[in-house]
Amino acid sequence: METLTELWNYYAQNYSYVWEEFYRHFLMSAYGVLFAAIIAIPVGIFIARHAKLSKWVFSVTNVIQTIPALAMLAVLMLIVGLGPNTVVAALFLYSLLPIVRNTYTGIRNVDQALIDSGRGMGMTKFQLLYMVEFPLALSVIMAGIRTALVIGISIATIGAFIGGGGLGDIIIRGTNVSNGTAIILAGAIPTALMAVMADLGMAWIERSLMPGGSKTVKQSTEAV
Repeated sequence: METLTELWNYYAQNYSYVWEEFYRHFLMSAYGVLFAAIIAIPVGIFIARHAKLSKWVFSVTNVIQTIPALAMLAVLMLIVGLGPNTVVAALFLYSLLPIVRNTYTGIRNVDQALIDSGRGMGMTKFQLLYMVEFPLALSVIMAGIRTALVIGISIATIGAFIGGGGLGDIIIRGTNVSNGTAIILAGAIPTALMAVMADLGMAWIERSLMPGGSKTVKQSTEAV
C-alpha cells in the first residue's frame, strides 16, 4: 500500500517528465521499426522472387537477432555515439528479421491460381505485385511489423544505459536510490502498457486488413 502511495505521488509530481519519456520511448521504437520496414519489405519481396538468396538474407538477419541487446548497443555506441540515434539504429537491426520473414512468407503464400489469373488478364509484374500479391500478403506483413514493434519497445528500455532516454531512464533512476521500488514501477508500468497497447493496436490493424485485402484484389482484377 505504501508503494502504491509513493507511486501515485511520483506520478503526481513528475507527470510531465514521465509523459516526455513515454513519448521519447515510443518515438525511438516507432522510428526503428519504420526504417526497418522501408528496407525489409522490399528485401522480403525481392527474396520471394529469388528464393536462392533467401538463405543468405535470413542467415544475416538471424545472426543480428542473436546478438545480445547490450552488446549491440555497445558496438553501435562506438560508431554512432551516445544518444537516441544509437537506440534507433539497434532497433532498426533487430526489426529486420521479423519483417523480412513475414514479407517473404506472405508473398510466397499467395495463391498461385490468382497470380496465373492476373497474368492471363495481361497484368505486368508490377501490377501483379501491387494489385494481387501485396494486398493479400499485407496482413502477414503487418504481423511482422507488430512483432518488431513489441520487441523494439522492450529493447528501447535498455537504451537508457547509453543516454537514449525513454522510460528505461526512470527505471535506472529507481535502481540507483534506496527504496526506489515506486520509481522503478513508475517506469516499468508505462513500458508494459505501451507494449500491450501496441500489440493490441497492431493486431486490430492486422485483422482489419485481412478482409480488405481480398476485397482490394477482387476489385483490382475486375477493373483489369
